[in-house]
Amino acid sequence: MNQNSMATTLGRLMISLVAFSTAVRAETELPRYVPATDLAGIITSVGSDTMVYLVSFWAVEFKKLYPRVQVRITQAGSATAPPALASGESNIGPMSRPMNDKEIAEFEKRHGHKPTEIRVALDTLAVYANQKNPIAGLTMAQVDAVFSDERRCGEKTDVQRWGQVGAVSEWTERYIDLYGRNLISGTYAFFREHALCKGSFRKTLQMKPTSVEVVSAVMTKPNAIGYSGIGYLRPGVRALPLAARAGEPFVEATPENARNGRYPLTRFLYLYVNKTPGTPLPALEREFLHFVLSGTGQSIVDNDGFIPLVAEQLRAELAKLD
Repeated sequence: MNQNSMATTLGRLMISLVAFSTAVRAETELPRYVPATDLAGIITSVGSDTMVYLVSFWAVEFKKLYPRVQVRITQAGSATAPPALASGESNIGPMSRPMNDKEIAEFEKRHGHKPTEIRVALDTLAVYANQKNPIAGLTMAQVDAVFSDERRCGEKTDVQRWGQVGAVSEWTERYIDLYGRNLISGTYAFFREHALCKGSFRKTLQMKPTSVEVVSAVMTKPNAIGYSGIGYLRPGVRALPLAARAGEPFVEATPENARNGRYPLTRFLYLYVNKTPGTPLPALEREFLHFVLSGTGQSIVDNDGFIPLVAEQLRAELAKLD
């Protein structure tokens, strides 16, 4: 091995060691989950479709620690979580958006206190195009003009063809096919508020009940565009880089850009529980949430394509359980 090759190899080794050391240090900084002596019962989760795989993966690993625990999961959409939690149909309410004032008021009317909101992960809401689409990216005003004819975010021109947002050659005259989530989805509500500036979707939007179906439609239809959580990124689609304003650089939907606030469609994912103030949560819900907010639970977040919380955020959420 010559000196240049040796230097390159040593350099790569040092980079690898630094990366490994950083990963180990980050893992050790996360709260460690210590299992309880014994636990049995049923956890019922009703809510977000975006989070269905994430909750399922948590459930699988949790059951390995507690074989006598059953976990039942219904994935209808975020809007189904508040009434199910309020009625006692569920004891865990996954949501890809925060509860709104009306939902909180309905819960408080029944129980005399507000539900407890626990942040469990970070998500970048991606705007997906077909893998063959050559477009470089979109501004947020263009995203609005594509999905809504009201254009409340400031775009002056209506956008219905790919050529109007920079596509060239045979793409110039192609009409844009729109796909999105249904009305009870937290992703639908979040996208409408933050990407459409609270405007209305076009009537041509084809609504799908699940995130998988949105991404699958974009995958199979070259002219399509859709939106869903970054955890649903698959071969055959692209997560388009976005710019907050015209003239600014396009920003990729990466964990780093989500955490530093550069990516414009970043959101928390939540689990809601019914915790009476001054009273500990029942052991089942408490242990499940402690597991979710541990290093192990957050590694599952990472493996599912979402973004783990940092140690400081996890400590703040754990404090809500005490």
